[in-house]
Order: sequence, then structure tokens, then C-alpha cells
Amino acid sequence: MNQPQPEPCFVRSDCQSISGLKRFCHEAMATTYEIIMVEDDENYARQAAAAAFDEVDRLEGELSRFIENSDIARINNLPANEPLLLGLDAFECLELGCRIYAETNGAFDITIGSLLSCWCDEDGDPRRPSQDELNLAREHTGAHLLQLDKIEHTIQLSVSPVQVDLGGIGKGYAVDRVAELLRQWSIEIALVSGGYSSVLALEGPVGIKGWPLTLSNPDNHKQILARPCMQGRALSGSGLQKGGHIIDPRTVQPVKGRLAAWASASNAATADALSTAFMIMSPDEIRQYCQSHPDVLALIMLEDRGEDAQKEKILRFGPWKDSELP
Repeated sequence: MNQPQPEPCFVRSDCQSISGLKRFCHEAMATTYEIIMVEDDENYARQAAAAAFDEVDRLEGELSRFIENSDIARINNLPANEPLLLGLDAFECLELGCRIYAETNGAFDITIGSLLSCWCDEDGDPRRPSQDELNLAREHTGAHLLQLDKIEHTIQLSVSPVQVDLGGIGKGYAVDRVAELLRQWSIEIALVSGGYSSVLALEGPVGIKGWPLTLSNPDNHKQILARPCMQGRALSGSGLQKGGHIIDPRTVQPVKGRLAAWASASNAATADALSTAFMIMSPDEIRQYCQSHPDVLALIMLEDRGEDAQKEKILRFGPWKDSELP
């Protein structure tokens, strides 16, 4: 079995110079959740963070395909054409995933589990599947196979099995829920992150434009790609770990020529999903998406194809500010 790889750092917070911050961390969903907040009462801040992390643990129990009897595990064992009642969180994640599936023409697909299994062996090591395996997996892949009933909060599958995997949206969804809980505790100045891949900025500290973040080359943190200051927005990043694959559900083949992608949107779940989709979509597709969604920003890091391609290595889409770029 491969040795566990450290989680790539796609988004970093640069808050060291801000005084009076409270910082809390919690392990969940195979990553580290962090809350940075401004709150004078240390005990109150700690209680709010504990309540937020309890919510993350609860969500993991509902959304993880690895946890027996979670809503997602039950979907993955569901016969075709049989309705299954879902909790609100799973239903909302599926609904959002289906919407982004449609908006990205299938580049983001929460039903990609069967395809992912084709490209990995039982130990998680990469393998080359046969064409018959890929054809069978394709028949059981596609968010169009999910029939969601908004009134009853149920799901039915057109075929079975369908392997739902919320790995590309679940962390962002949990970050959004943490932010909602902090607001319920009247904590408005905070930065919430799910690992090093999804960050949501609430109101920024007094006296600065927003929470300072850094996007850098995951393999070379000295190479700075952007320095956004954010509040009321989310930012997520996706990329390849050494030896890993990102599978394009439309071609059922591994993506080539792409190292990392970042997306900024109004909420973390959407940004999380789009950063995955932007690893797959062509530059023209990403440009068209950002033009039709003016609140979305994208930054794409291509494979270095030599000195002649240096100018094309970093692509940016959407209204980036000059002050945010190196």
C-alpha cells in the first residue's frame, strides 16, 4: 500500500500579523478544520468552536461513503427505482452537486465512485482498467441517474448500483455550515477552513480590507500566484497528489496537462465543486462559465511544457484585481 501523502496546500492564510485572534483546530473528514476568529471572551470562543466542530463530526456521519449507515452509504447500496428518505444535509449536497453537474456539462460529477474504483486497485494504487470495465462504470455514472424529490426529500436511482462520492463538495459544505453556526453564536469576524483546500471568509478584522490569503504553487510555496484579501466569499483549490489521478467523467480517462485549479465563489460548497470541475474543463469552458457567473473567479495551473509555454502556465478567469496578483 502507498504511504499516506501529506495534504497539498492550495490555500494559505496570512494572519500572523493580526493581533487578538483565537485559533482552534479539529481533525475530521480526513483533514484538519480550523477556525480563526476575533472574540474577546476566550471561554465563549472555545465553546463556539467546540459546537462548530461537533457539527462537522455530525456531518461526516451523514455524508461520508465510508461510514456504514450514512445517507451516502445507503444510497450506494440502494436498488434501482426504490425511494430512500434522506436527511436535509445529504439532500442539499446532492441537489447542489446535480446543479453544478448540469452547469459544468458533467465535468463535476458526484456519482464518479465507480470510475474511481476502476482506476485504483484494492490498496488504492493506480491501475489501468480494461475497456469493458470502463464501459460498465460509465453506465453507472452520471448525476442524471439520481432522481431527487424536493418535496419528499427522497432519492431514487435509475440504475443500480450508483456510487456517490461527495469528496469534491462535502468539505466545502461543512465549512459553510460551520460559518452558519458561528453567526448563530454572534461571531461575525472569522475565517473557516477545511484542510488546505477550502476557506470561507466571514467579515474581516477591523482596519484591513479582508482576510489575507495566499495561493501558491503546491509544489513550490515560494512561487506566489495570487494574494487575495477576502470577506464574505469562499476560495477552494484542487490538484494532483504524487502518483494520483483526477478522472474526467465525460471521457472516463485521467486528466492530463493540469496541475492545480482554484475557484472563488459566494459559498465554500460551490467553490469546492468548481475547483474540481476546473481541473477537468478546457480553458474555453472555464472562460464561458466565469462569463455566465460573474461572481466566480478561477485560476488554473498548467503543466510546464517548456520555456515556450511559460506565459501560458498560469491562466486566470474572472475579475481578479491587480492588487491580488504578484
